[in-house]
Amino acid sequence: MRRRRAGRSVTRAAAGVAAATGLAALVAAAPPVHAGRGGSSAPVSGAVVTEWMGAVTGTVDEEGGVTTPEELVWHALVSTAVYNAVVGIEGRYEPYRWGARAPRTASSEAAAAAAAHRLLRLSFPAAAPRLRARYAASLARVPDGRAEDEGVAFGERAADHLLALRAGDGRGTRVPFPARPAPGVWRPTPPDHQAFTTAWLGRLRPMLIDSPHHFRPPAPPPLTSVRYARDLAEVRAFGAKEGSVRTPWQTETARYFTNLEIQKALGDHAARHRFDIADTARLYAAANTAQLDAVITAWDAKLHYGTWRPVTALREADRDGNPGTRADPDWEPLLSTPAHPDYLSGHATSGGALTRTLTGLFGTSRIDLFLSVKGTGATRHYRHAHEYNRDVVNARVWGGIHTRTADTVGNATGQRVAAWALERYFRPVDR
Repeated sequence: MRRRRAGRSVTRAAAGVAAATGLAALVAAAPPVHAGRGGSSAPVSGAVVTEWMGAVTGTVDEEGGVTTPEELVWHALVSTAVYNAVVGIEGRYEPYRWGARAPRTASSEAAAAAAAHRLLRLSFPAAAPRLRARYAASLARVPDGRAEDEGVAFGERAADHLLALRAGDGRGTRVPFPARPAPGVWRPTPPDHQAFTTAWLGRLRPMLIDSPHHFRPPAPPPLTSVRYARDLAEVRAFGAKEGSVRTPWQTETARYFTNLEIQKALGDHAARHRFDIADTARLYAAANTAQLDAVITAWDAKLHYGTWRPVTALREADRDGNPGTRADPDWEPLLSTPAHPDYLSGHATSGGALTRTLTGLFGTSRIDLFLSVKGTGATRHYRHAHEYNRDVVNARVWGGIHTRTADTVGNATGQRVAAWALERYFRPVDR
C-alpha cells in the first residue's frame, strides 16, 4: 500500500489545511465515519463532502478576483462529480447522466474525496500541493484495504466522466456585448465603467435544463410604462447612497446579500440534521446545479434584453420618454453596480432556485439555513423559504443596483428552473 504510506506522511499538514477552512469543527462533531458500503451497514457521515466543498473556493479563487456566478460553476461541477461517486456506491438516488456503478464493497467516503480531488487537481494544477495534503487527510480516516482502493478508483472515474461531459461547455468563451448609448440599453456603469466580461455565462451549456430559452421571461416593462416609473422611483428613494429613506435594517440587508457563504450553510444544515453521505452529496449537487442553471437563465435574459441599470436610468431619465420619471445626474447607488444588465437579477434568480431546491428536497417550506457573509461573519437564520426570497428581492432594490421587477421576475424564474430540474434529476431509486 505504497500510496497510503505516502499519504500518512502528510496527514499533519493536511489537518492544518482543514483547520484553516473553518470546517474542522464540523468534522469533529460528525458521527463516526465508516468506510462507505465496504462491508458496514452503518450510515456514513457526510463530513467528507462538506470538507471538499469548502475547499472549492480557495482553489478556484485564490486571489479573490472571481465573481460569485463564475465560482458557482465550479461548485456545481465538483458537487456533481462527488454526488455521482457517492450514489454509484450507496445507491438511493439516480446518478447524474451516468450509468456506472461501483462494487457495493467500495468506500463511498474514499470515492467522494477522490472525485473532488481529481476534478480540482486536473482543473487547477497549481493548487496540487494543497489538494494533495487535504486528500491525504481524507483518506487517513478510511481503513486501508480493498474498500478504500475501490472507492478511490470509482471516485476518479466519476470526476473524469463529469469533466468529459462538460468539455467545450462554453466556460470563459468570449461573448461580445457592444455598449450602445440608446435609452433603456445597458452600458458600463460608474465608477469603473467595466465591460460585460461575464457575458459567457448566458451562453454556458446548462447542467439540468435543456435551454435557458425555455425559461426566458417576458420583456421588462416598457420605458414609458407606469410600472417602469414606479420601479425607478422606488430605487431612487430606497437605493441611494446619500439621502435614502432606508432604515438601518434595510441598509444592513442590502449589504448582507453581497457575498454569502452558501456552501458553508449547506454543510452546516447537513451536519445539524445528521445527513448521511448520500443525502449530503445530493443536497450540494442539487442546490449548486439548480443555482447554476438559474444563473445561466438570468444571464441569457441579460444578453437578450440588455436593459440599463438604475444608475444609468436615473441619470438619463430625461431621455426615457416617460413623464413619470425625472433625471438625477448625480444619483449614486448604495452598492457598486456589477458590470452586467439589470434584467434579470442574478442574486434573486439564483436565490429562487436555491430555496425551491431546498423545499423540494426537504418536503417542507422550512429551510433552516444559517447564512453568513464572507469577510464579516454577519449571520442570519432563515427558517422558511419565503423569508429568504423576500430579503434577496428587497436587498438588490435597497442596494440601488436592481429594479424590483428584475428581482421579482428573477426570483420566480429561478424557482421555475429548480422545480423543473427536481422532477428529472436527483430522484430516489430502489437499489
